[in-house]
Amino acid sequence: MPILVVGAGVSGATLARVFAEAGYAVTVCEARDEPGGHCATRIDPETGVMVHFHGPHIFHTGDLATWAFVQRFGAFVPYRHRVEARLDGESYALPVTLTTINQFFRRDLSSDEARRTIAAQCLPIEHPQNFEEAALANIGPALYEAFFKPYTEKQWGRPARDLPASVFARLPVRYTERADYFDHPVQAMPVAGYSALVETMLHHPKIDLHLGHTVTAEIAAGFDHVFWTGPIDAFFGHCYGRLAYRSLRFVHERITGRAQSVAVVNYPARDVPWTRITEHRHFAPHCMARGSVLTREYPFEAGPDDTPYYPVRLAHDKAQLGQYVVAALAQDRVSFAGRLGTYRYLDMDVAIREARSLAHASLAALRRHARPPVFAPEVETCLSAQPVLNLGQIGRKAPQCA
Repeated sequence: MPILVVGAGVSGATLARVFAEAGYAVTVCEARDEPGGHCATRIDPETGVMVHFHGPHIFHTGDLATWAFVQRFGAFVPYRHRVEARLDGESYALPVTLTTINQFFRRDLSSDEARRTIAAQCLPIEHPQNFEEAALANIGPALYEAFFKPYTEKQWGRPARDLPASVFARLPVRYTERADYFDHPVQAMPVAGYSALVETMLHHPKIDLHLGHTVTAEIAAGFDHVFWTGPIDAFFGHCYGRLAYRSLRFVHERITGRAQSVAVVNYPARDVPWTRITEHRHFAPHCMARGSVLTREYPFEAGPDDTPYYPVRLAHDKAQLGQYVVAALAQDRVSFAGRLGTYRYLDMDVAIREARSLAHASLAALRRHARPPVFAPEVETCLSAQPVLNLGQIGRKAPQCA
């Protein structure tokens, strides 16, 4: 039974590997001329620096099964991610920590004193309805106006009050001096980079990889089942309109020596046009770098020819997504996975875990001669929980998008 996987990022590579190891012939088509998707990394020949060409990616997880899976395809080295914010000529630790609070307010507060100080500044908003209300209810106006509001509005191109409260939930605030950005027990980087990791995942006698290939309906018709990891709206020809994404323009600069004490420095100020600068050599100190590479990121609204990076997911976008989900559920032999295929912001470990889950559920269905699931079981649960979609009410017999 021939299987087609569209996309050679971490989701597509995981799906292909699981099916290949189960004995299925798998064709993988990738529109770019290299595997790795948004995680692609390459050694810059002039400096010897491992560059994350689509923005920094750090593997972090608390899922030991996913950790065991990725270690099969390459060695990893421990890496503790640290971020700073540059504001008014000073550098502050991010996420907001006790150190950040004391530096910003010019105080020397204990953890308990800092909690009380911030609590006294918070606005009494019991049920925050948007990003701005969530921030004001949790950290108060001073920190919000300095570190969160201008940066967020540059990143998303929308007023903070128009963004969902859930966006703020991704930004931790700590009342300790611990500066690590992530809380997960596993934080690491692949020694040879993410592109090499994905290439190894796709190196299997049952996998036939085609780079620089765009999949058409005619090509897909030649396979018994298709796993689509590209944009879900693109699969249906954008017939319900284009889902909104933010894209990024990357400006790279080679320098001698080092410029930053940490890998990523955010620039919250409105008068700075970029959102952050990444210095890539911090990600791979084991590489014999002869210089350094800095990358400035400039976010903008993605157009038809731009790379989609961040799904916007406002109420209108979720309603639009619901139409595509209905159309997807009417498909007999297509499944959707990954950040683009499910229109959700996913960390790398979650994308791999969901791809493995979808692959195993699909294998079980095929062995029963049943229809494979359209989404991984946990993804469908997530989508069903969003009120604007109401999957339980719409059922699975909706007409296909034409």
